[in-house]
Amino acid sequence: MKKLTIILALLLFTLIPAFAYDRDEITNISVYEKINPAIVAIDAKIINGTSSGSGCIINSKGMILTSSHVISNSDDITVTTSSGETYKAKVIKKLGSDNDLTILKIENKHPLKTITMGNSSEIKVGQKVLAIGNPFGFKGTLTQGIVSRIDRKRNKIQTDAAINPGSSGGPLLNTSGEVIGINQAIYNPDNNTSNIGIGFAIPINEAKQAIK
Repeated sequence: MKKLTIILALLLFTLIPAFAYDRDEITNISVYEKINPAIVAIDAKIINGTSSGSGCIINSKGMILTSSHVISNSDDITVTTSSGETYKAKVIKKLGSDNDLTILKIENKHPLKTITMGNSSEIKVGQKVLAIGNPFGFKGTLTQGIVSRIDRKRNKIQTDAAINPGSSGGPLLNTSGEVIGINQAIYNPDNNTSNIGIGFAIPINEAKQAIK
């Protein structure tokens, strides 16, 4: 009987996972694994160096949504996918004169993973959000936070999810993995170059209306 008990105990031990994720961790992992393949790094050569940012693949044929200021005044734009493939990109369309959104096009070798656009009119202050981008060149970086404020006058989503140089053009996501905003800027009253907990994203509905 004692021997049987030991065997059962050992069997149960082998069936218990070595590490169990909590609900929030499972959400983060799921969203990241779903969306990161649809996020690209963007490097645009400009007069005094390189402007770097992020982008969201919006269709499998190589259309990419990003922030206009990332590629402004550049005709030499390189896109790097999450798998490491690099492509030259061209500007297809600037979405309006004041919303800082641009669509790029690459000639991809095979169908690409794409983002899913959510509805930014449904967001609430306090809801959890995730951001994926390439801050300071660290490709595929995930950060999390909440919607801190909705600036309806300027039509911006304020968040405390860490957004840094290189994050512009990347997605602000809800916990279902839907893009609700395009990360645009950080607040830097003292000319800081890094995140201080106040970032802004353009509501995705702005892009959806312009793309149609």
